[in-house]
Amino acid sequence: MNNEPLCFEKAGTGDLHILASLAVLLWPEHQAEALAQEFSLLMTENKVAFFLARAGELPVGFAQCALRHDYVEGTSTSPVGYLEGIYVQEEHRREGIAAGLLSACETWARQQGCREFASDCELDNAQSLRFHLAAGFEEANRIICFTKKL
Repeated sequence: MNNEPLCFEKAGTGDLHILASLAVLLWPEHQAEALAQEFSLLMTENKVAFFLARAGELPVGFAQCALRHDYVEGTSTSPVGYLEGIYVQEEHRREGIAAGLLSACETWARQQGCREFASDCELDNAQSLRFHLAAGFEEANRIICFTKKL
C-alpha cells in the first residue's frame, strides 16, 4: 500500500495532458493528443466530468462520467449518470482508488439530479466485471452488438 495521501479532484482544462496520458492506457487504440482534444471539447459541456486520483502529487488514476439522456439499459429515469471509463495504474490498484473515483462520479451525478448510475464493460473483461459487482452495480443485461457496411 502506498503511504502517500490520496486525493480525488475534479479535473480541469489544465489537467488535459495528465488525463490523456492515463486514458491512453485504458484505451490504447487512441492517441493521447486526440484524447486531450476530445476531452477539452467535452469539458465545455455540463454533461461530462473527469476526476483525477493523486497519491501525493503523482496522478495515479482517472474516471470519466457523463449524463446520458437516451435510454440506458436497466434504468427507468433520465438523465442517468454513466461511468464512461475508469483507470488506476497497476501498481496502485487495491488501494481504494477506483472506489474513490467512482464515489466522486456518483456524487457529481447526484448533484446533476440523477437518481440512477450505470456503466458497462466488455463481455470478456472479467477484471472490470469484478470491479463493477464489488462496487454495488447489478448486471442489467448482456448483449452482442453487430455492424454491417452499407
